[in-house]
Amino acid sequence: MNLNQITIPSKDLNISIPFYQKLGLVLIVESRPKYARFICPDGNSTFSIHYYENMGKDSKTSIYFECKNLDEKVDDLVRQGVVFEQMPIDQDWLWREARLKDPDGNQLVLYFAGENRLNPPWRIKNLEWD
Repeated sequence: MNLNQITIPSKDLNISIPFYQKLGLVLIVESRPKYARFICPDGNSTFSIHYYENMGKDSKTSIYFECKNLDEKVDDLVRQGVVFEQMPIDQDWLWREARLKDPDGNQLVLYFAGENRLNPPWRIKNLEWD
């Protein structure tokens, strides 16, 4: 099994689409005003936004996008006017993370974990799929 796509809600795709393009996602399906799908520039994962009129205040879901050059990516986005709640910081779980919200209040985390994404020191040993 492989994760193919995450879909999140949006009140206004006219605002959300350019925001995600600024982050670096590539728009591959555009059905405004209801739906848009992007492909991540590294790999084959897709990410979509779907119009939802009655959204709550803030989503409780966090969406993680891995960036090999996290600090450079964040600096570039800040120069473009993207506001971060947390600039890149090393976390106890051995990931470097920056946090921001999209225009609809969905929590986004840009991060770099390297080898620690799948193989942290506390990983369960001898898994069947290893």
